[in-house]
Amino acid sequence: MNYEILKPSRTDSIDLLVISRPDAMNALNTRFFDEMNDYLDHIEKSNDASCLVITGDGNAFVAGADIKEMHNKSAEQAKAFSVYGQKTFDRIEKLSVPVIAAINGFALGGGCELTLACDIRVASRTSKLGQPEVNLGLIPGYGATQRLPRLIGLSNALYLLYTADFISADEAFRMGLVQKVSEPEQLMTDVMQLAKKIISKGPLAIKKIKSVSRSGLNLNFSEGCKLESETFGALFETQQTKEGMNAFIEKRKPSW
Repeated sequence: MNYEILKPSRTDSIDLLVISRPDAMNALNTRFFDEMNDYLDHIEKSNDASCLVITGDGNAFVAGADIKEMHNKSAEQAKAFSVYGQKTFDRIEKLSVPVIAAINGFALGGGCELTLACDIRVASRTSKLGQPEVNLGLIPGYGATQRLPRLIGLSNALYLLYTADFISADEAFRMGLVQKVSEPEQLMTDVMQLAKKIISKGPLAIKKIKSVSRSGLNLNFSEGCKLESETFGALFETQQTKEGMNAFIEKRKPSW
């Protein structure tokens, strides 16, 4: 597929994906979801990426879903558009490698929901985040009613969903919605440094941490701990774990 919206690139084994619809503040439309699914197909099939960073072009991360595309949809068409977005964001959430959102500006509505599907969120200090769907007489359609309460607690989530307030990066950090706040000119440097730090660790262990932690959200505590123990034990049969422990004992850096 020839991409009109997505701009992918790679540095070492870190994939950078820039969402670029500057004339619409990178608003999400059907073409975006088509391209994102094609891109995820490539990532999953190639199996050679270690980390994915997603950011926006210009002054916005993603300012929301494309209202111009949505406003004439029937109920069934709107439901289908919601389901398509949910399935796409589920794929991002379940991607085997860590996914970092580099929030460079407005992350509103569907844009905020996209960040929620990522594992870690780093925001420029000038960013604004929010779920303004109620201003349109709507609710979020790409998972915010489910992911946001799990991430920042029910009351904080309902505050954002009820009020449609745009919050600052610092307030988002206080809520736990973002994990780090950077100065605008430092954002991508900080994000790439974080990505490099993550990929310097045991690659298989990083993948297992993601899968066990995310799977555990859908299990009770004892079942989650059982999954953790099983995965912990299985790693002892892998070359990477043996190399990691040998390197520690020998006081050297591991060679993954």
